[in-house]
Amino acid sequence: MYDEQEQPPQHGPLAGFTVGVTAARRADELGALLERRGAAVLHAPALRIVPLSDDSELLAATKDIIGQAPDIAVATTAIGFRGWVEAADGWGLGEDLLARLRGVRILARGPKVKGAIRAAGLTEEWSPASESLAEVLDRLLEEGVDGLRLAVQLHGEPLPGFVESLRAGGAEVVGVPVYRWLPPEDLGPVDRLIDGCVARSLDAVTFTSAPAAASLLSRAQERGLLDDLLAALGHDVLSACVGPVTALPLQARGVDTVQPERFRLGPLVQLLCRELPARARALPVAGHRVEIRGHAALVDGALRPVPPAGMALLRALSRRPGWVVSRAELLRALPGAGRDEHAVETAMARLRSALGAPKLIQTVVKRGYRLALDPAAESKYGEG
Repeated sequence: MYDEQEQPPQHGPLAGFTVGVTAARRADELGALLERRGAAVLHAPALRIVPLSDDSELLAATKDIIGQAPDIAVATTAIGFRGWVEAADGWGLGEDLLARLRGVRILARGPKVKGAIRAAGLTEEWSPASESLAEVLDRLLEEGVDGLRLAVQLHGEPLPGFVESLRAGGAEVVGVPVYRWLPPEDLGPVDRLIDGCVARSLDAVTFTSAPAAASLLSRAQERGLLDDLLAALGHDVLSACVGPVTALPLQARGVDTVQPERFRLGPLVQLLCRELPARARALPVAGHRVEIRGHAALVDGALRPVPPAGMALLRALSRRPGWVVSRAELLRALPGAGRDEHAVETAMARLRSALGAPKLIQTVVKRGYRLALDPAAESKYGEG
C-alpha cells in the first residue's frame, strides 16, 4: 500500500484540477502561478480596459479638482493614477493638476499605487498594509468625512459601497473615471469558460475584479445560461475572489465565494492549493487510495490523467462507491454518448488503463460496474 512518507508526491497541489482565470490585467502572472502548482489553466479575460484620455467625464472631473481642491484624494490603482496624469498632460493641465494635488492628503490603496504617486512627484499620506479599499474606507469613516470634499480615482466602475458610504458620512465625492471596463472583443474564451463551468469541467474560477465577475454573469445571461452558471458556481465550481469587493456581484446572486486574508494574487493561489484538494473525494479502493480530481485521479499519490469520458464514469461510480451502477446509468453520464452501451465498455477500458490498476473497477456480469471499495469502508459508504 502507498506510504506518503516513503513516496512523496511528484506533482503540485493543484495537479488534476482546471482553473479558469477571468483577469484582464496580470492574467499571465496569475496563470503562471497556478500552472507552477500543477493546475491546467483556462484563460478567459472577461473584460478589457479602455483608457479615457479623450473622455469628457475625465476632463470635467480634472477641471473640477483643479478649480476647487479636494481635502483628500484616494488613488486606487497604479495604472489608473498614471493614466489620469498622462491624460491631464495631454490636455495641457498636467502641471495644474499636480500643483493642486500637492496640497492634498493622498491615500494610496497599495504599494504599486504609492509608486505611481511618487513617480508623479507627489507623496502619499497613508496606505493600508492589506492593500484593501475596505481598510481605506474604515479609516476615512473613523476619522470622519462630514463636510469634506474627496476625489476618488475610480476602478473602472463606481466602486460598490465605497462612494455611497462616503456620501452617507457627509462627504462630497468627486469621482475620477480614468478607465472603463468593457466586454472583451473576442467573446470566445469567455463563452468556453461559461460552458466549462456548466459542464463541470472546471474546478474553480478566479476573479480579481468586480467588473470581471459582473461581466461573466452578464454574458451568461445574454446566452440564456445564467441560471445554469449560478447553479454550477453554487455547488460544483469554486469561486475564488481576491477580496470582498470583487466578490460582491457573485454574492448578490447568492454565490458563496472564498477569499484570502491578504488580497493579493499569491495568497489567492495558496488558498486554491488548500481548498481544491480538500474538496476532492478520496476513497480506499482495492487496497489503494484513490483521490478523484477534476481531470485526473491520484492513485496512491501518483497522478493519473483521465480522458473526459473516463472521468464522467469515475464520478458516476464514486457517487455510490461499492454499489453496482448499471450500464444504462453510466451511458447517461457519458457526454454525448447516444444510445449505444458499447460506448460505456470502450470508455471503461480506457479508464482502467488510465488508472493503471484495473482491479479498482469490477465488472458485475449482466448488471454493470462497481468501484471495488475496501471491505472496511463498506459500512461507511454502503448506506449511500
